[in-house]
Amino acid sequence: MTPSNERRLADGRVELVDTHHVEASPLYNEDLAPVPLARRNWSTYNYAALWVSMAHCIPTYMLASGLMTSGMNWWQALVTILLGNTIVLAPILLNSHPGTKYGIPFPVFARAAYGTLGSNVPALMRALVACGWFGIQAWIGGEALQTMFKTIIPGWPTLLGAGFGGHTNTEWLSFLLFWSLNIFIIYRGMDLLREVENWAAPFVLVMTAALLWWAIVRADGLGPLLSQPGKFSTFGEFLPVFAPSLTAMIGYWATLSLNMPDFTRFGRSQREQVIGQVVALPTTMSVFAAMGVLITSATAIIYGQPIWDPVQLVGRFTSPLIVAFAMFTVVVATLAVNIAANVVSPANDFANAFPRVIGFKTGGLITGIIGIAIQPWRLLADPSGYIYTWLLGYSGGLGSIAGVLIADYWIVRRRELRLEDLYLERGVYAGWNWRAIGATALGCALAWSGLVIPALKPLYDYAWFVGFLVAALAHASLSSMGPRPADAARVAQDLT
Repeated sequence: MTPSNERRLADGRVELVDTHHVEASPLYNEDLAPVPLARRNWSTYNYAALWVSMAHCIPTYMLASGLMTSGMNWWQALVTILLGNTIVLAPILLNSHPGTKYGIPFPVFARAAYGTLGSNVPALMRALVACGWFGIQAWIGGEALQTMFKTIIPGWPTLLGAGFGGHTNTEWLSFLLFWSLNIFIIYRGMDLLREVENWAAPFVLVMTAALLWWAIVRADGLGPLLSQPGKFSTFGEFLPVFAPSLTAMIGYWATLSLNMPDFTRFGRSQREQVIGQVVALPTTMSVFAAMGVLITSATAIIYGQPIWDPVQLVGRFTSPLIVAFAMFTVVVATLAVNIAANVVSPANDFANAFPRVIGFKTGGLITGIIGIAIQPWRLLADPSGYIYTWLLGYSGGLGSIAGVLIADYWIVRRRELRLEDLYLERGVYAGWNWRAIGATALGCALAWSGLVIPALKPLYDYAWFVGFLVAALAHASLSSMGPRPADAARVAQDLT
């Protein structure tokens, strides 16, 4: 039964016709509202450009080079990255569907599975991870600004004193300048974001290709780069590193596998958003990671040691013009991905918790403040902490949420939601769905058990897979055991 105030197109997309009573609800604000059909204008190119710009960033580069510092050779690192991104594409596409169909952001979509109040659990879990990523990207962007200023301003590193916490005052200033630039774009809105993504993607690719050309020339061709050996001579030695590394690769985009509705809500059709994402994500990640692998291999030959941070690498160049231009590229790349991947979702997530108090801009500001409090400079201190502590650690929790969302939308509800009720305090999704909360808790408990029980360490190595499968099966099983409160409310509402 389709409510009379919902209009559906032949392609399945839905919008609200009458929003007056919904707008009066405390669960509604303009930033969380379903996007009208007339404003859903993102095309295949927009989604492809989004992924290209998000993948062409310094953490992607550091991902590949970080795997090599852990002992992998170039092809082992690339296979791990390609496999991880191909796997994570599945939950990304499954969770993208409701965004395009109903025009709703991630936290509103989560209300269907978790309840209007319970949705704050997955939303805030996702938001805290995004805050950490925001801080990481902001620190990298600040490093790029610091390197750029150092080449054009004599004495810049010590200009404002020795500093504190192992960093000079000018380093902290560069970090805050880049942080402020992010906040400025947040306050300008999603249209500016789309414009930045469209031109940043090809620009960053061209500049990275130029750096790769330099590396190949300095290392006397591709041969020496591809002959760099790994540390593992047998599969038995390789597997203990491969398993957590693969999970970490999935964890890299586990965040976006939840909140892609924040972007697909603007999509013109399911076909366009699917094609844009399928074409861009695995290929772009693999190509850009390959560039990082080759450049890192070159640094081992040129400087006698692998340099996994491209900002530090470019800082060794002697030409101020080259350094300044390269660092400008890093700033553009980092800015584009930080806003798209790490601000849009938590801003909406914080707004979901307090819709009448927090809007998108305020939520973005909260994200920035927490991003500083997380102290990202500690996470980036070494590649093992970045990959095996940060990426691997949170993947179990986000995998559990993804399992519940996908099982609920595709299996339990068979892609049918009541759009209006997602915004009503007494609608069919009111309150808490404790079955979804319980399934998520079970998935997290098993995924993270290896942290405290050494015998269960393999579960932690596959944290995302464990969390996803356990939570999905638990939610589907619990939902089949009699009617849920939301189902009973739906029957009562349909009868009145």
